[in-house]
Amino acid sequence: MAYTNLQRNLPHKTIETIQDKQITNVINYAWEMKKNGRADITIQTTIAHLTRLNKLCNIYEPEQVKTTIAIQTWKNNSKRNLAQIYNGYLKYIGKTWEQPKYTHESGLPFIPTEQELDTLIAMGKPRTSTLLQMLKETGARIGEMQTLQWIHIDLERKTVYITAEKGSNSRILPISDKLINMLNQIPHDTQRVFPTSTHGLQVTLDKLKRRAFKKFNNPRLLQIHPHTFRHWKGTTEYHKTKDIIHVKTILGHKNISSTMIYINLENALFLEQNDEFTCKVAKTPDEAIKLIESGFTKADEIDGLHIYKKRK
Repeated sequence: MAYTNLQRNLPHKTIETIQDKQITNVINYAWEMKKNGRADITIQTTIAHLTRLNKLCNIYEPEQVKTTIAIQTWKNNSKRNLAQIYNGYLKYIGKTWEQPKYTHESGLPFIPTEQELDTLIAMGKPRTSTLLQMLKETGARIGEMQTLQWIHIDLERKTVYITAEKGSNSRILPISDKLINMLNQIPHDTQRVFPTSTHGLQVTLDKLKRRAFKKFNNPRLLQIHPHTFRHWKGTTEYHKTKDIIHVKTILGHKNISSTMIYINLENALFLEQNDEFTCKVAKTPDEAIKLIESGFTKADEIDGLHIYKKRK
């Protein structure tokens, strides 16, 4: 990315909102991150956070920053992340501080219903709806979607190649006919499928959520973020398969410990669900394929017969 392109990719009005005293340091810091191989999504997120912080105080003064972070009503995790980002910036400008220690707050992420996700997807404009549908079907990170190119989509085989970020594994995942139809209806005029910045997507999604909330009076819609689709995918895939290795593969995790949260989520969300099953026997490979395509999973094998089951 050229230096001027890097500036253009900063969040909307970033340049105008950073004090003149800081503009050179912040832009140069972004460029240094780029030269050191940091992902574009990481750079954009960092600059967005520094911009937000600079609206609240003078980011050249560490003690002022520490006080500003402390008095905010944000969750500890948000304060902790911002302190870590600012710590990297301080090292770049040759300053030091005693970094505040905010305890990591463990908690289960919000998991919406499928209907709530579909509500947002249906209300968006074509490209936004297609992006959200892709997030829902693949469980990909938003950064992975922002680097997705048309050459990564195989319409004939109905698959998409996800190029991993954040040290995850790349993977090839199936996509539905519905998603293929949506992809065919959006412009193919750029190399990337979804040429939008993180900030631009966040603004679009915030507007979409507010419209949906106003229309359906459902405050849960306001809690949905791009990463929510990933958590929903992991939870529902584990519920369907009870196979944590399968979920790990779908999400591209390198460490199984990152995937284990979905066991807890599935247990909590589907605690009250009826565990009665419809069972069928497959005597031939063709019968087995038809059952799998209908949502059945293999449960057992008795006397050479393959038993499949599906929740009622």
